[in-house]
Amino acid sequence: MTRGLALSTHAKLTGVHGVRILKLMSIDEAAASDLAADWRLVADGYGWTGGGAAEVSITSIRDPQVLAAGDVVRVREGGSLVSVLWRRGARANALFVTERCNSLCLMCSQPPRDDDDSWRVAELLQTIPLIDRDVAQLGITGGEPTLLGDSLSEVLRACGDYLPETALHVLTNGRLFRDTPAAADWVAAGGSRTTWAVPLYADVPQIHDQVVVAPGAFDETLDGLYELAVNGAQVEIRVVLHALTIPRLPQLAAFIYRRLPFVRHVALMGLEPMGFAKRNRDQLWIDPVDYQTQLRAAVFHLANRGVAVSVYNLPLCALPRELWPFARQSISEWKNNYPAECETCVVKDHCAGFFASAGVAWRSRAVKPLHREDLADELA
Repeated sequence: MTRGLALSTHAKLTGVHGVRILKLMSIDEAAASDLAADWRLVADGYGWTGGGAAEVSITSIRDPQVLAAGDVVRVREGGSLVSVLWRRGARANALFVTERCNSLCLMCSQPPRDDDDSWRVAELLQTIPLIDRDVAQLGITGGEPTLLGDSLSEVLRACGDYLPETALHVLTNGRLFRDTPAAADWVAAGGSRTTWAVPLYADVPQIHDQVVVAPGAFDETLDGLYELAVNGAQVEIRVVLHALTIPRLPQLAAFIYRRLPFVRHVALMGLEPMGFAKRNRDQLWIDPVDYQTQLRAAVFHLANRGVAVSVYNLPLCALPRELWPFARQSISEWKNNYPAECETCVVKDHCAGFFASAGVAWRSRAVKPLHREDLADELA
């Protein structure tokens, strides 16, 4: 089995007072950098040292591969955990802004907590200036980011100041965008480089509201989407594929095309077996092989009408060949894996693979390594 790097490791920490956010650098990069010494740690052959007059050091690292030059990390006084907040070269990086949420989705992989975590904003404002300026895209996620209120605008404007060429991708349930002044401020703060990714799980309210466990959420989400459109925002619709959303997936595709003509992209996403999804497996699980008809209909309804559409989080062996051009390697490296049987598969390097949390019970019966003879028609 091959797996991506973890987002944290343990080490011996010295010189740490309070919480420190620091940039890891090679010796050569540090010599050429104009970043103040207080904000950087330099590789020294034993680990990482620096951080200004306090002389912070990270040594005896349990898994040295987790940390590399360019990464932005967090360390705490009295602790041993080194958390990677941003990783250079990762396929997907995101700023986690809050654990709070106003929905309670049945398949939520990050179950919300109703704790005051407003401290995260100050941490984010320290992290953003340390991110490489040439990063192509940065995610913003939670929880529900709009619960930050004005602080979300502050975070977005900081991204604009320090990362002006970086595309931002904000995951939001869209419900609070029905507040017209707030919507205008968030969209203005994000600017034209920001895509707002909003989940919509059905073309009828009863199914959407059932999935997000929030009565009235369907209408609030639509109101929010229309406010996003009025403000000229770039909008993506996200649909998690499971037993509750599949039956009306073709109708949802038609609804998006007809009622939401401003949508730039639709992402149809395989289920991540984490958090609430595990608890609700009996309600949610459906083998991807058993929804190929609905998925094919939805994809081609949108694609044939000029709407960009992608299929995320599903292995190629579980998809009909005509959908392969829409499939993306979408699973973040740190939670991505390929079972041992995938090692001989000739399309592994182009396949999304599996979530690390996906045990045998969550894998399609279609999963198998593909060989050249399986692709004879494509290679002819």
